[in-house]
Amino acid sequence: MALRLGDIAPDFTADTTEGLIRFHEWLGNSWGVLFSHPADYTPVCTTELGTLAKLKAEFAGRNVQVAAISVDPIEAHRGWVGDINETQCTSVNFPIIADPERKVAMLYDMIHPNADDKFTVRSVFIIGPDKKVKLMITYPASTGRNFVELLRVLDSLQLTAKYRVATPADWKDGDDCIITPAVKDDEAVTLFPKGIRKVKPYLRYTPQPNR
Repeated sequence: MALRLGDIAPDFTADTTEGLIRFHEWLGNSWGVLFSHPADYTPVCTTELGTLAKLKAEFAGRNVQVAAISVDPIEAHRGWVGDINETQCTSVNFPIIADPERKVAMLYDMIHPNADDKFTVRSVFIIGPDKKVKLMITYPASTGRNFVELLRVLDSLQLTAKYRVATPADWKDGDDCIITPAVKDDEAVTLFPKGIRKVKPYLRYTPQPNR
């Protein structure tokens, strides 16, 4: 059965460029981002891993662990890291998981047989501290992932996990939020003392609660 939002992210043990990890143990109480690559030594993925290395501190500041994975062996990963560091002017500072037997790829439904029966598709999974899958995105091979967007989504997920709000289209950290429909008006006054702007009975805005 395909993995769905809200499912427990499958646990696994695997070799990585930073040693053996047991995935759930490695995550601990952190959030996690796991993203797959079709293969090592591919051009778009090289830019992605370089970009992520440069943004690693942004993820760490949000209590997020990040890891990449492809079905290539660990020796290929180690060689590729040198190319990434050289061409992207950075230093890869997160684990790249080796999955030559495709065990993790199958657990996370990363293999797309209509595209290729070997390569993993370019997927992203955000996993909460409860080990549940909070987001899944699959990109085409020709389009590089937007890691700033992943940071934005993490900001939203972490905010809405603590407060009874949702985030509107194009929201970014610091913008007004939407009060969830389950919150009644009289309750909202207490929950959101910064104020409420009612556009429609079902559309109510409030300043970001943790700002």
